[in-house]
Amino acid sequence: MSFDAKRYQKQLRQLVAIPSVSCAVPEWDMPNLPVIELLAEWLEDLGFRTQIMSLPQQGKANLIATLGEGDGGLVLAGHSDTVPYDQNRWQTDPFRLTEKDGKLFGLGATDMKGFFPVVLEAVRPFLNTPLEQPIIILATADEESSMSGARALVANGAPKARYAVIGEPTALTPIRMHKGIMMEAIRVQGQSGHSSNPALGRNALEPMAQVMNELMDLRQDLQQRYNNPGFAVSVPTLNLGCIHGGDGANRICADCELHFDLRTLPGMDNEALRAAIRQRLTPIAEKSGTDIILSSLFEGVDAFAEDEHAELIRACEHLTGKRSESVAFATEAPFMQQLGMQTVVLGPGSIDQAHQPDEFIDTAQLAPAVEIIQGLIRQFCLPSQANAR
Repeated sequence: MSFDAKRYQKQLRQLVAIPSVSCAVPEWDMPNLPVIELLAEWLEDLGFRTQIMSLPQQGKANLIATLGEGDGGLVLAGHSDTVPYDQNRWQTDPFRLTEKDGKLFGLGATDMKGFFPVVLEAVRPFLNTPLEQPIIILATADEESSMSGARALVANGAPKARYAVIGEPTALTPIRMHKGIMMEAIRVQGQSGHSSNPALGRNALEPMAQVMNELMDLRQDLQQRYNNPGFAVSVPTLNLGCIHGGDGANRICADCELHFDLRTLPGMDNEALRAAIRQRLTPIAEKSGTDIILSSLFEGVDAFAEDEHAELIRACEHLTGKRSESVAFATEAPFMQQLGMQTVVLGPGSIDQAHQPDEFIDTAQLAPAVEIIQGLIRQFCLPSQANAR
């Protein structure tokens, strides 16, 4: 097993030093292309064929790097972007990798720039080995915001492979299920007027109260219909997140907007849920004489589930010595499934350190992560007779 800790830290230091925040707020959003170009340079030096897939957004791109030939193979996938940061809350520079007490601190160190140097270490012993199926390294854009990178891959039908590992931080526990997510907005448009005479307007807040009641009724209905004991929270959840409306106690509220999220279980369909919500809103709009508009804050992510008996899941359980589990956070795994791959979420680091100041990756997990990936390469990319030996 090959693992060069100094080389790993050098590469992670370079990746962390490149800001690549993705965010729906334009002032925060940044290109990820410099990260993609650096990864492409490293992989080309190792003999990979690289394809940089430009996205419509300025400075955004995916990377597909391939070693070997074949219609099967193994995808090792990660996202190249990070969440926004508050530098005042960091004890160190978020863009300067800092080592302390066996931990490497830096923005994206665990979520998930730290996965790429692990993969680079893992593939080195196989660079001059005949492969029966290709090793494909994938780096995507905007996972932390719109997932536009993964959506572009599905639209283009690439890459083609049989198995995919999403290297999100799972503390090296194989993850075969996660919930989906929808983030929606409901806007009620009425008419303003003087509060002394309700007939002068149509108050948007009153039908919004009915809208919230309908959403809570929907939540109860969904929780009675869907239950998966494989999740810590075994039912779908619906959270009323924020509401804004009106501008004074003595004016009839003309406009009110509610934002909510819905965390779905495998087997639930986002578009069907949106249709059900619209059906519940229509009678309220008709009775109140207001316009009620449902819109998506982002496109949403489907729930993910891989068969517990799938070959990839069994292989990961054997290599890690851990049973596969579920998580609450969403990943790009459903998009890999749409491309026809058995998929698992598995990587070093903990989600507990992600999306917060002083993010770090535990160095104790790095060499084991390399060994696990090498085991997957041996099983899914080497000739069968090599595995027999």
